[in-house]
Amino acid sequence: MPAERLPLILEVAPNADYALLDSGAGEKFEQYGPYRIVRPEGQAIWQRALPAKEWERADAIFTGDTDEEGIGRWRFPKSPLGETWPMKHDGIDYLGRFTSFRHVGVFPEQVSHWDHMAGLIAEAKRPVKVLNLFGYTGLASLVAARAGAEVTHVDASKKAIGWARENQEMAGLADKPIRWIVEDAVKFAEREERRGSRYDIVLFDPPAYGRGPKGEVWQLFEDLPGLTDLCRSILTPKPLAVVLTAYSIRASFFAIHALMRDTFAGMGGTVESGELIIREKSAGRALSTSLFSRWVA
Repeated sequence: MPAERLPLILEVAPNADYALLDSGAGEKFEQYGPYRIVRPEGQAIWQRALPAKEWERADAIFTGDTDEEGIGRWRFPKSPLGETWPMKHDGIDYLGRFTSFRHVGVFPEQVSHWDHMAGLIAEAKRPVKVLNLFGYTGLASLVAARAGAEVTHVDASKKAIGWARENQEMAGLADKPIRWIVEDAVKFAEREERRGSRYDIVLFDPPAYGRGPKGEVWQLFEDLPGLTDLCRSILTPKPLAVVLTAYSIRASFFAIHALMRDTFAGMGGTVESGELIIREKSAGRALSTSLFSRWVA
């Protein structure tokens, strides 16, 4: 069995690009670049630390369905805002966007994984191939490409791929080797296995439930074990890492840790599992956003 390291808590602190200003009463108050945004947050069962007048300074508030993928709309208390606005991560420019599913195009807690991946790519001192499944708007792919990797980015949403391409142009990374592929993640991984395509790093960030471009249905608890096996099967002979993140599920990180540990038995390395958290600016509380497990050679 691989060595084990758990629980591992990976933390993102406030910075000039992003800050969790406050949270509580089922909501979170965030700073994304120039905008202050209020969105639902089921984990924030405590009381707010900042006074109401601070929350009232929000530029955008998501209203409607509070489920993770529930459809709602944005309210702009001060003045109407455009659909997109310029954002930055560690010098990489990209677009924030007010979507009907309360997301804004970036998951700040993933910075811990991005930094770790960029370090692995730099330290490898050789060509590195990265596969980003369920890649969404492409920040992880841009970080990997900037670090020197050849990247394959897969998402079932044509709209998300279009947004990711916009981000690549905006970041000035159009010359970097990134393949953008609209396809069901499982179908793509199966085809890569048959083709003999191999990757040094695999990232997969599956939803609890989803549909592929041809109606393929994804159910996390049913389909995750098979996809995890696939991810192992498409690794190079000298792989660097496999990173799994799980959002919006009622489970413990111990569950996905056991899955990853068993899947990567015989590979050596270490399986590290725990939670991704964002440290609040107001009261210093930790907001847990997701579970993760990663195998590192």
